Amino acid sequence: MRKKKSLESALHEVEGVKAPSSVSDNSIKKIKLKRSEQPSETVFVEKILAGDISYLSRAITLIESTNPKHQAKATSIIEHCLPYANKSARIGITGVPGVGKSTFIEVFAKQFTEKGKKVAVLAIDPSSSINKGSILGDKTRMDELVKDPNAYIRPSPSGESLGGVAQKTRETIILCEAAGFDTIIIETVGVGQSEIAVHSMVDFFLLLKLAGAGDELQGIKRGIIEMADAIVINKADQDNIKRANLAKAEFSRALHLYPLKESNWQPQVTTCSAFYNEGIDDVHKIIEDYLRLTKSNGYFEKQRNEQNKYWLLETINQQLKSHFYNKPGIKEALKKYMEDIQKLKTTPFKAAEELLKLAHK
Repeated sequence: MRKKKSLESALHEVEGVKAPSSVSDNSIKKIKLKRSEQPSETVFVEKILAGDISYLSRAITLIESTNPKHQAKATSIIEHCLPYANKSARIGITGVPGVGKSTFIEVFAKQFTEKGKKVAVLAIDPSSSINKGSILGDKTRMDELVKDPNAYIRPSPSGESLGGVAQKTRETIILCEAAGFDTIIIETVGVGQSEIAVHSMVDFFLLLKLAGAGDELQGIKRGIIEMADAIVINKADQDNIKRANLAKAEFSRALHLYPLKESNWQPQVTTCSAFYNEGIDDVHKIIEDYLRLTKSNGYFEKQRNEQNKYWLLETINQQLKSHFYNKPGIKEALKKYMEDIQKLKTTPFKAAEELLKLAHK
């Protein structure tokens, strides 16, 4: 049995540095002004291609911004980086909260970096429906990986629009690939339809499961299981090993009931203990076998092309929705029709028809 992970945290408090009395308010204002100035698109692209993490992070912030000027600049940067992208393996990882995604991703990614590969972890964090905030705590949960020079972790809030955050994540993938990352790992929220969005932007989709948590029966149902290229039963250690092996057998039998995927790949089931760093080698081998098969039979390239078409249509839908709500007069008219619907003066369908007519004027 391998030695379990250290429980020491990378979090620690550092005493603040006070500004010397010789620093004037004028100097502070100049420094703040300089920091607020944005470099040109050319500088951004040059720095990203050189692997500058600072500029990569700043560019991703532009992608996530709702400011039209930032969005225009981000689009230009992405277009210039596009010829240097599409050279990585994109792996999606999902599982219910508590399954151990962060622990698994850390030890899983470390095996890549130990071989000299560069790994980018893009974690989609759930946003609160009440205060709209997100914890964005993935870096604190991956305290060893965050210190690895060959790794980059970028948490992003899911926000209100799943399609929106998925689009931004896909654009972020392009920048990470241009910056030299050959493995991109996308961690989903783990609830709702985020898995569907992430599945449409990765080459390999991995589903983490727990044994003895009622997952076996639920997992046999159609849905997310059909999307999975591999199912990994995590926390297969100590008293849970027997339950994990039983879950593995049940999932394996269930998967064989499904028709063979278009890729000609038969989804695999294995067990692991991310906490004790056991069974991770088997997961790596499964992914290597999958990529070897799909690249040899042409499915890898075909899937990438289909994903590009899917995101073309998704982007059009997002842009149409955005243009509609930002059209002059729509907000006021929408409020009026909302009141009319409540007073039973019109139907939702008639109101929608009138609003669409107004948007086309």
